[in-house]
Amino acid sequence: MTTPTSPILAVRPLGFPWETVDPFLFCAYHDDAYPRGNGRMGPAVSLAGRDIGQDFSRRDGWSMYHGETVPGFPAHPHRGFETVTIVRRGLIDHSDSLGATARFGGGDVQWVTAGRGIVHSEMFPLLHTGEDNPLELFQVWLNLPKRSRMAEPHFTMLWNEQVPRRVLRDGEGRRTEVAVIAGRFGEVAPLAPPPDSWAADPAADVAIWTLRMEPGAAWTLPPAQGKGTRRTLYFFKGADATVDGEWVESPVAISLQADAEVPLTTGDATGEFLLLQGAPIGEPVAQYGPFVMNTQQEIQQAMQDYRRTRFGGWKFGDAAPVHGTQPARFARYPDGREERPGGG
Repeated sequence: MTTPTSPILAVRPLGFPWETVDPFLFCAYHDDAYPRGNGRMGPAVSLAGRDIGQDFSRRDGWSMYHGETVPGFPAHPHRGFETVTIVRRGLIDHSDSLGATARFGGGDVQWVTAGRGIVHSEMFPLLHTGEDNPLELFQVWLNLPKRSRMAEPHFTMLWNEQVPRRVLRDGEGRRTEVAVIAGRFGEVAPLAPPPDSWAADPAADVAIWTLRMEPGAAWTLPPAQGKGTRRTLYFFKGADATVDGEWVESPVAISLQADAEVPLTTGDATGEFLLLQGAPIGEPVAQYGPFVMNTQQEIQQAMQDYRRTRFGGWKFGDAAPVHGTQPARFARYPDGREERPGGG
């Protein structure tokens, strides 16, 4: 039970997808225990009994999603918002209607502004044939204000080696690590978000942080900077923790008063958290599947535009392209520029 002065506003169990508040639309957390690969980047087990093309069954601890041979999400459109994909384990193969391709994972972050429209695929290649292929990721949908809904689409990578992190230790030397994907953390500045993102406006006070706290670690979450900021702490991995003196069990979403500091202490297991915060956009939201606009009329227009233009068309031989059997991460941008993190 929270007290009248508690910074805890609500505690809710986590479902799928995770509920969020403005400026976020939702967060999908995928934690799939994929088996060994079959040499064709699919699972080396029978797919009998799965609803192929629409498999969200979690059977044996994993799903094929919309994939038929390789798990994942073949080509599909978006308009009017952004996706921020944080891959903790495993790999994703990305392709899009801008002509960009990428293979990323192991702490990398992909940030895509759909804006006026983009088509992309997100496939999960199972490269390892002699061992399992676990995959763990967040995909956060961040809304765009009306002024930016029809911005030019934008694709960028924030590589694991570049994502700022800060390690703090409590009085007993127990460690808390904060990975700063968006939003300044003290003296730690994030990498730049896309130019039309709500996160690019300092007044929006957007923060996306992941926290990893050793067993028994104590740390205090600092207050947000902006007035009116909304803040949710997702305790998704671990056993239990104390939040401002209140005991909670994982997995839960904890709505917090954003202008208050919040003491956190983990229990006997390592605790992992995702923090999402931001000032609300405060505009009407109309959503139909992958399209997010302000009115139903704009949704109808988005559907008509997609049927007519395919948001630039699809430049690949199939709807679910994968990028070979070598694990090296890379990104090729629409202008031909290529990145290979770590010199790989």
